[in-house]
Amino acid sequence: MKADNNSHYLIYRVLGISNNEGSLIDEYQNTGRFLYKYAGSFLEEAASLCLFFANSKGGKTTVENTEGKKPKTFEIYFLNGNDAVELKWRDATTDGDHIIKEHTRVKVIKGHGYKPIRVMFYYPQREQAIKIQEILKTIYSGVDGEYYAGDEAWNYLTKISGYDLKLILTEIAERRDNENN
Repeated sequence: MKADNNSHYLIYRVLGISNNEGSLIDEYQNTGRFLYKYAGSFLEEAASLCLFFANSKGGKTTVENTEGKKPKTFEIYFLNGNDAVELKWRDATTDGDHIIKEHTRVKVIKGHGYKPIRVMFYYPQREQAIKIQEILKTIYSGVDGEYYAGDEAWNYLTKISGYDLKLILTEIAERRDNENN
């Protein structure tokens, strides 16, 4: 980042942000993007492993998009028998294209004979993102799918896999906290 072109700091300065503060803003933004990406991947992979250890015949697969041309396929994060489980650590997307894509995805998965199930561990906090999630919940319900968010998601994973991932992660976090104190 130190070698980056920082000409955009001009705008920061116009807004009353010093070069030093601008540098910190960029650093924290990049750190945040990195952390969000990998924190999400970590949680989704850990949840997938819980499902896999409970059902080693399940796993990721794709289905052809029979409703449109883009995307060509939709990924099923974990096919657990007839249940097409989508694992999300959180979803804060607020655009209309997201709703259309998710609606299409759910219809396609249902059309392939699977039951779409959305498992999202952390609910978004922004008002518009919450409205999108309410729409998605209705879409899943409309095709006899299931939608779990927050504590319901953690409970679903425990019930289906037999692993209390939230408890496991809490114990790991507490051990690390104790090691650092």
